[in-house]
This record gives sequence, structure tokens and C-alpha cells, in this order.
Amino acid sequence: MCGIVAYIGSKPAQPLLLEGLKRLEYRGYDSAGLAVLNGSLNVARAVGRVVNLETKLKGLPGFDGTLGLAHTRWATHGGVTELNAHPHQDDKSGIALVHNGIIENYVSLKALLSERGHTFKTDTDTEVLAMLIGELYEGDLEAAVQAALREVTGAYAIAVICAQEPDVLVCARKGSPLMVGVGAGECIVASDPSAIVAHTSQAFALDDYNVARITREGFRTSTIDNKPVTPKMMQLELDLEQAELGTYEHYMLKEIFEQPASLRTTMRGRVDLKEGKIVLGGLMDCAKELVKSRRYILIAQGTALHAAMIGEYLLEDLAKVPAECEYASEFRYRNPIIEDGTVVVAVSQSGETIDTLAALHEAKDRGALTLGAINVVGSTLSRDTDAGVYLRVGPEIGVASTKAFTGQVAVLTLISLFLARRRFMSDEQARTLLDELTKIPDAIERVLESNDTIRRVTEKYVERDNWLFLGRGYNYPTALEGALKLKEISYIHAEGMPAAEMKHGPIALIDEGMPVVFIANKGPQYDKVINNIEEVRTRGGHIIAVATEGDERIKTVAQDVLYVPDVPDCLSPMVTVVPLQLLAYHAAVLRGHDVDKPRNLAKSVTVE
Repeated sequence: MCGIVAYIGSKPAQPLLLEGLKRLEYRGYDSAGLAVLNGSLNVARAVGRVVNLETKLKGLPGFDGTLGLAHTRWATHGGVTELNAHPHQDDKSGIALVHNGIIENYVSLKALLSERGHTFKTDTDTEVLAMLIGELYEGDLEAAVQAALREVTGAYAIAVICAQEPDVLVCARKGSPLMVGVGAGECIVASDPSAIVAHTSQAFALDDYNVARITREGFRTSTIDNKPVTPKMMQLELDLEQAELGTYEHYMLKEIFEQPASLRTTMRGRVDLKEGKIVLGGLMDCAKELVKSRRYILIAQGTALHAAMIGEYLLEDLAKVPAECEYASEFRYRNPIIEDGTVVVAVSQSGETIDTLAALHEAKDRGALTLGAINVVGSTLSRDTDAGVYLRVGPEIGVASTKAFTGQVAVLTLISLFLARRRFMSDEQARTLLDELTKIPDAIERVLESNDTIRRVTEKYVERDNWLFLGRGYNYPTALEGALKLKEISYIHAEGMPAAEMKHGPIALIDEGMPVVFIANKGPQYDKVINNIEEVRTRGGHIIAVATEGDERIKTVAQDVLYVPDVPDCLSPMVTVVPLQLLAYHAAVLRGHDVDKPRNLAKSVTVE
């Protein structure tokens, strides 16, 4: 983990590889490296940002070949050192390898290879894989990779080159994403389409246990058992301009401000106000089965989990169908009960989160109908689900998710209304909610106008190291998301919980001046939230309230108020989360942190 780029063609590989690594920087990493074949195998690595590697390469001879591979590493095995950075090499055949994932049986393989005379220089599991391929190499790199992968347990996306085969690039995948872009006399391999689209729009994604042997003349794909497979070509649609920073200081801020436009795109063509209908083409083939289903389980991790929790509320409230939300990482290990009529909905921005994928496969094996709410077209999750709905919010570069969260909530709202109208909801109710849903982007624009106010409020509390985020009903998950955002990028300790839970223990944490953020918009539990605010206020906590425009009462109990427009309670999380996103953003900036690349985090978590 975390980013792979490889190239074979007629162009100099080094600048293309460095450009690709820069496009993958948003995924999070701690070191970078590059290998180029140019008569001999040349490798360079550096700790820190890609620019450090770029600086190191200046003036170094031997890096002007047309075949190479590169990597950004997010440490799993072994510390953050130049020695542990990728690419890794074997010790006899001139093999270099980059790898995302974890080789779970690397300890036993390392012991075996050591007995056979191999000497290891690093603490990584990846070096073991490079040595294993070298041990099995007999003049055919593809065959050696296939043989090695038959011996390993774990997850991998790899690209491999060998000095003895200067016109061959081999890549393979199991559990970690890898895509091959195909151009005229060249191919570029990457773990993300953003590193490919500048060079070609034609690509295919490798499936699990698949290997690709690539030359300048073409490619062949097979399984690790050398059975031929035919990949499905796709057209990449990523707009590179969407992935550029533009006039914004950080990608996170850009993506927060993109939310009105991204939500309009999410809803475009899917909401028919004239007919009062939801049009979800991705669900039509299984619409009858969905309507008859008796239970929905939503699985996700991180920010997507908070969106899925809101989806649970929406499905039960609007569609009147039993629903529950699960951590994907726990779901697969607790022998879940999947009865007839169960639908499992996987929620993910990347569509590559390994815990969510594993939980999805567990659900499918047990007979569930599976849906996806996914942003990245062509991702593994989109291919492995039975049906689904894309978010269509555009590329999200900031590690801390913002517009993907509101996109996920919008899609889950659409799915819930799609089912509700076919089950119990009246035409009038549906039309009213659809009309309100289309106004959410306008409501968010009004919240964004308060950016300066939110910054000034943040300044008052930014030195405090412990915060609470509290909400009820639909906005309990929003409170969790607000706390997560603050933790992710400002490194401030924050906890989110239901407002009523606070007095069952956590109230002991409240001391004089502690910032406590309440989501106190007008809704069915407004009076209860006011009571909870009073409980915190009498113990010295400082209240930051997210409240409905026009609410004067809230000013009598809160030190600071961040107003949001009045929207229906079931749609409110898409609006109330925005001031929390901005609060976290400004806290991180004021504390001097790298907002888009927070420490220890990766955009797409592809290892367990």
C-alpha cells in the first residue's frame, strides 16, 4: 500500500512515472521509489514526498529507459526508511517489484528462502515476494510470477520487471486494485485511473488471481494457473480538470465547496419532479426483488459507515423496511445470518476498501442480493455487486472525505425513496420530499457563505485538545462524522455520540471551557437536545450549536451558533455536516497541519 505506476512503451519512463506518482499522492504515503530498465536495472528511493525522490533523481545516470515502475508506500511491515521503500529487488536475477497489500505468510516464506541462501536487507513482506519470484525464475518472468503467487497467502497488486527480460512488464492482482491502460505501442499500469487518463482512455481492470504480461506489441492475461482470460475493456471518463486544485488552497476545501454542484450531478436525471418519480437505472433489473426484500444490511467503514448509518434510518423511516448498519470489518468474522429476502448494501467512495469487499463477498456467498453505492466507476465493488448506484460526485482527492459523504447520503436517500414509493409512500409525500431534496444544494450554498464565521468560531477553541460532538436521530451519525473529520486532519481528540448517551458516563469528561458541538436543528427531538445542552452548560462546557436559521432560543444556551437552513429532518445530515467539515478544515489549517495528506492515513484502505 499505497500507489503503483508502471510504464512500457517508447517514451522516457521516468517523467511519466513521477507524474503518475504525483497524481496518486492524495492516497497517502510515507516514502516513494522508482526503478527503470536501461541496459541494467536502476533503482532510487526516498523517504517523504515524491518531490524528494524527484530531487534525488536529478543528475543520476541510467534512468532514461522506456520501461519502469514506481511506488508510493504506506508502511505496514517495517519502519518508514529508505531501505524499506519500494521497489524491492531479489538477490540473483535482477528482478524489481512494487507491491500493494500484505503477504500474510511472508514469515514462513522468508525462513524457507533464507535456508536456500537468500539474504534479506529489509523488514518488509514485499522483499520476500521479490526473492520468491527470483528463486523461481528460469528465464520466463510471467511463469515465475504465476508460480510465486500460487505460494503466497494475502492481498497483492504487483508490477514486476527483470533485467534479463528488458521488454516485458508483468503485473498481477488479488484483493488490491490494479488497472492497465492501453495506448498505441504502450501501456501504463496503475492502482488508480487518475495516473492513466492523461495518456489513454482505454483500460481494463485486473480481476483477482489474474496476471498480465505486457510488451510494447501488446498484452496477454491469464490466471496464476496460466489459464487464458479475456479482460473487459472500459472507457475512462475521469476529467483531469476536476482533479486539479484550481484557486483553492487545499483539495479538501475545494471539495467542500464543490458539494452543491456535485449533489446536483448526483441527482441529475434521477429525480423527475414532474412525474414525482425516482429513476435509478442501476436498480431496474432487480427492482421487484428489492421491493419484496424483507431486510437490508448496510456495510461500510469510516466516513462511508456514517453515511450507511443514515441510510439505515432512511430505509426504516421512509421505506418501512427493517435495516441495520454494520462495520464491514466485523461483519465477515461474526458468522452473520443472511435469510431469504436479505439485501446487503455496500457503501464506499473508492470501491476498493478491502474490509467492505470481503464483507460483500461473504454476503454473496450466503445468498444475499448485493447493491453498491460507489463513486469510482469500474472499481472492484462496482463489478462484484449485483446492482448499484454511482455517486457521480467526481474525483475526491482529499484524504478526509467530504463530498463523497454527502453524495453517499443523497444516493441512499434516492434508494430509500425509490423503495418507499413502491411500498407504502403516497404520491404526495414522495413529491414533497423530492422537491425538498432538489433544494439541498441551494441550502448547502447558504451554509458555505458562513465560512468566515465558522473560521472565527474555530479560532476560539482550536487549542483545546478534547471535543465532544453530540446529536440525536438522523444527526447522531452526523455527530460521529464531525468528530471523525476533526480527528483525521487536526489530530484533536474528539468523540461523537448520541446526545442522550452523554450523561451515561461521558459527562464526567466535561470541564470548564471544553468545546461541545451539538447538532440542534429543529426536528422531532429538538427539545430533548436543548435539555442535553443545559446539562453540559451547567458543568462548564462551551456549546457550539449547529442550529436552524431563525432559532433565537438556541442563543440563550450556546456560546456560538452556526446556522443552517431549515430542511426536512430526514434530509438534514447533508446540510448540518457542512459546518462540521469546515470546522475541522480550519482547525487543521490553524494548527499548521497538511490538510490533504494527514499523517498515518491513506485514501483507500486496501489492507486489513
